[in-house]
Amino acid sequence: MRADAYKIIEKTIADCMPDSAVQNSLKALKIAGRVYVAAIGKAAWVMAKAAADFLGERLERGVVVTKYGHSKGMLNRFEIVESGHPTPDENSILGAHKVTGLLGEASKEDTVLFLLSGGGSALVEVPAEGLSLSDIQKVTQQLLFCGAGITEINVIRKKLSAIKGGKLAGFIHGARAYSVILSDIIGENEDMIASGLTYPDTSTVENVRHIVEKYNLTMEEKVEKILRDSKPCEKSCVENHVVGSVSELCKAAAVHAAELGYEPHILTTSMQCEAREAGKWITSKEHRNYEGPFAIIAGGETVVKVTGKGLGGRNQELALYAARELAGQKDVLLFSIGSDGTDGPTDAAGGIVDGETVIKLKEARVDVEETLLNNDSYHALKKVDGLVITGPTGTNVNDVTVLLCKNND
Repeated sequence: MRADAYKIIEKTIADCMPDSAVQNSLKALKIAGRVYVAAIGKAAWVMAKAAADFLGERLERGVVVTKYGHSKGMLNRFEIVESGHPTPDENSILGAHKVTGLLGEASKEDTVLFLLSGGGSALVEVPAEGLSLSDIQKVTQQLLFCGAGITEINVIRKKLSAIKGGKLAGFIHGARAYSVILSDIIGENEDMIASGLTYPDTSTVENVRHIVEKYNLTMEEKVEKILRDSKPCEKSCVENHVVGSVSELCKAAAVHAAELGYEPHILTTSMQCEAREAGKWITSKEHRNYEGPFAIIAGGETVVKVTGKGLGGRNQELALYAARELAGQKDVLLFSIGSDGTDGPTDAAGGIVDGETVIKLKEARVDVEETLLNNDSYHALKKVDGLVITGPTGTNVNDVTVLLCKNND
């Protein structure tokens, strides 16, 4: 079953690469004059390469800003910056300034093309007036550790930034502008992808207040003032086009599971809960009332409320919790991965477990309960060959969890 799982993972990620989607989108756009390309996100390099191949000599210049390790080499006419994720760093500031400088070069006769994907919220940053990078980092860390959802995190990010929530579009001076966007956001929240760099901001001060109170966030007075006084950017000169989504990710997983003889069942493409709850939910017997080999599939983005000092990511924690639920069961396996190839601050895409994982952990003298309390799923899974390592994939359409069963016992 492990071999089947890796075949599904490999083929599913391949199906969700953005190359064709980017080029098909560009065919439908009215591109005139010189073309300036700003590619931002974990999938930025692959998207930029696809655009460069399509544009040819029409491409004047471009900037790629992506996560450390996600660049695949030099691109002709592109400057490449790698920066911090999920917390912005000095290179996030550098990348943002490279992008805004590029936008300033385009005239009214030219075209600006944004290629945006998940991760852009951290990869580029210009703090709002009066704030420092350190201020942004402190708030971001609180949001990441308290278990806030990605849309909640991005609402706050928008307000504290001088480029997010549509404000990046303000650096364009008359050029025609388009965004081709690879979605890693659940539901109809396109303005949250990469914190809506080119989308009008519909979030309100009341939304901000609710999030601050819900997670009991603490911050300096100057940060609170920015949040209280923030006004949404209500217009954008950019025409936005969303391509790719977690729904496509789940459909691809279903197709490739079926190719291997598993009857696929997609439970949801909008899984939003704590990783532990998801691990328990997807392994529940109520979802396994099928004859013969079958695959239970769920897509979305879970969260982890960090209580320990260990290492891991949401998919690894989901998998480890699922291992506890599957302990002793035969002919069953679960994997959970991030389509971008990275899960939390680790080199793993996620985790893979079966009915023997807990036994193997005990033999390795790993206490599962203690590990979960310490949020140390990475080191536990590593000891039992339970990590899925793909490396940066070049795409980013959220996470997928798949439970493979040979029977319903």
